[in-house]
Parts: sequence; structure tokens; C-alpha cells
Amino acid sequence: MSIFLEAFTWQFFDVPLWIIRTWKNFLLFGLNYFSVPTLLRTYFSYWRKYHSSYGGAFDFWKNFETFVFNSMSRIIGAILRTFFIIAGTILELVIFITGFLVFIIWFLSPFLLLACLVSGIYLLL
Repeated sequence: MSIFLEAFTWQFFDVPLWIIRTWKNFLLFGLNYFSVPTLLRTYFSYWRKYHSSYGGAFDFWKNFETFVFNSMSRIIGAILRTFFIIAGTILELVIFITGFLVFIIWFLSPFLLLACLVSGIYLLL
């Protein structure tokens, strides 16, 4: 009788806790890999810190050129960060759905196995 209790504990307590820990680690990996929180925090920062410093107060064209360059660097940074944020969010969603399905299938697998066994015996008779 002890082996059935150990199998029950393993099936419904030990492995589900392991699945949840592993699922959490995959979710954290996806966030860290795409750096989604950092990308959101630095959304309008310069792309790769490419920026120019402004000239003197009376150097209009240099200041205008610097303003345009810095604005383009921020716009390019925002566009690329948007793509990375979307990719990271899609990956997180895929990891979340996959983990949820693995968790549900693990709980249902003994019952599905039993149902298949009963169905097979029924088909034989």
C-alpha cells in the first residue's frame, strides 16, 4: 500500500511543484533574455547611446543638425525596442500557455491512461 501512496504523492504533489518551479524559471528567462522591463524603462532613450552634443548658443545649424540626429536616434531606438518588446511578450505568452498545458496534461494523464485502458478492454470484448 505504501508504494501507491508514494506514487500518488509523486504524481500529484512532487512533480507539479517541480513543473511550477521550472515554468517560473522559463518565464524569468524570457523576461531576462529580451530585457522587457529594461526596454520599457528606457523606451525613448538613444539607440545604442548614439547621440551628439549641442554646439554653442549661436550655432543654429549645428544645433539643428544635432537635434535631428538625436531625434532620429530616439525614434529608431523606440521602433526597435517596440519590436523586441513584442517578441518578448509573444515568447512569454507561448511559455505561459505551454507551461499551463503541461501542468494540466500532467494532472490528467493518469485518468487518460485509465480511460484508454478501459476503452481498449471494451474494444477487445
